This record gives sequence, C-alpha cells and structure tokens, in this order.
Amino acid sequence: MLPFNTIEEAVTFLGRNLTMAETLWFNYSAKKSDYYLYCHNILFLFLIFSLVPLPLVFVEMMKSLGFHKYKIQPKVSLSFSEMFKCYKDVMRMFVLVVGPLQLVSYPSVKMIGIQTGLPLPSVWEILSQLTVYFMIEDYTNYWIHRSLHCKWGYENIHRVHHEYAAPIGFAAPYAHWLEILILGIPSFLGPAIAPGHMITFWLWIALRQIEAIETHSGYDFPWAPTRFIPFYGGADYHDYHHYVGEQSQSNFASVFTYCDYIYGTDKGYRYHKKVLRKLKEQSKANGAQNGASFYVPTEDLKSE
Repeated sequence: MLPFNTIEEAVTFLGRNLTMAETLWFNYSAKKSDYYLYCHNILFLFLIFSLVPLPLVFVEMMKSLGFHKYKIQPKVSLSFSEMFKCYKDVMRMFVLVVGPLQLVSYPSVKMIGIQTGLPLPSVWEILSQLTVYFMIEDYTNYWIHRSLHCKWGYENIHRVHHEYAAPIGFAAPYAHWLEILILGIPSFLGPAIAPGHMITFWLWIALRQIEAIETHSGYDFPWAPTRFIPFYGGADYHDYHHYVGEQSQSNFASVFTYCDYIYGTDKGYRYHKKVLRKLKEQSKANGAQNGASFYVPTEDLKSE
C-alpha cells in the first residue's frame, strides 16, 4: 500500500510530476495491500498456464495449415483429449502446490525487499534486473536439473516431467510436486540477490513461464523472436533432452546454452545435429523431399 493518499502528496514526495505509468500505478495500487499485489502472481500464472499454450494446441490439431513442417518430432501426435488431460494435471498441481506456495511465500518477498511504491523503475533498470534473474536462474537450475538425472532423482521425482518424450506447451509446468518446490528456488534467487519492484517481479515470473512453454512447444518456428537472443536454447534444444529421456546427459540448462557448453553436457546434442545435417544432405542428394525435422535413433546418441 502506498504511503500517499493523493497524487499531490506523491508529487511532493518525488519532487516532480508522476509519469503516466506512475499515475496508473498510483490509481491502481494506492489502496491495495502489498500482499494483495503479490498475490496477483497466482492470477498471472493461471492465465499463462491456461492461455499461452492454446495456439500450440490449435497448430497441433490443424495440421492442414502447414505448420506441421516445423514440428520437431513429427511422428508424435497427441489428441485433444491427451493435451487436455495434461492441462488438467497441471491445474491440479496448480491448485494443490503452486497456488498455496504463492500464498505462503509472501513473508520471504517482504524480507528480501521487493518494493511496491514510487518511483517506478526505468525500462533500463527492469531489463537489467530481468537479465540478471534469467542468468542466475539458468545457472542454478542447470545444476539442480542435472542432479535430478541421477538414478534416485529421476526415478522418484524427475521421471514425471519426462512422461512427455515429445513435449507440448501444457507440459512445461507438468512435474512432480517436489520438483515444483525444488525448482522454485532458482526462480527466487535472482530477486533475492537483486531485489526490485513488484512490477519487475511480476514480469519475471510471467516471462520465465512463457519461456518454459516456448521451449516445451514441440515446434521450432523460424520466426520466433527468441532466436535473436544470444546463447538462447529454445524448443529444439530442450526437445532433444526430452527425446533422450532418462539416459539424457545433455541440455540440462533451462534457458541458455552456455552452461551445457562449459561443462560438456551438450556433446550428445551436437553429435545429433551433426548426424542430422549429414542425413539431410544425403536426402537432398537422393532427391528426397526435405520435410520436417527427424531424430537419430536414441541408442546411437546414448553411446556418445
């Protein structure tokens, strides 16, 4: 809740007029508690989990539109009922785990110093903090994810997320309840180390989930704007990790590729891409149609 009753008091406090964004923020948040503002995350996550994957469902169902050529594993196709079942499972975990976790974690948000007042951060400040959050989350998520591929971690926890060997958008948050809790730690570390404004925190939570849905989309669209982000993994990069499954020792990073490169856990993926290039060259030489992406047999990859 803002410590001002009127815009005039806010102007006096700042020593300048409010920007349009600050005026909108004042009108919306002045009488709302910080806890109420924080709980907006629950609504945002619900909308993201429910709406962002819908275009991918449409693309999957309407193969006649021509998008199927961008499907990474074209031989795998899920029915609408199968995708809806995944969504229902995600919503069950949302109600039982994600929502309650958001409700009870507010004291930690106050403790690290997430602000709700004025002035609002500049666009440069928001972008800088979001970059830091993505870098920290990516690095810590890499090691946690990698540890979950040990025999015990995979069989008892991480196996649930890998039930979708050909991932779909709705499957991005599909996981064991304990994995949901564990992977909440990397998401929280960035804001804890470099706390910012509640608006930045909202954007961070939203963008991270949208990114996860994109990397689990199962489609490698050439026009995706994320292709212009340096060292970004994307759908093709993470899809390979799901394809190999339990034996995967490649592509553990959640967002970028540098951790896998530095620690040598992208060798299987790079070998896979090398073989694919050769197969496509042979296919062209033989006059075959150059269609959608396809995969090298799993046993060949595990030997690398």
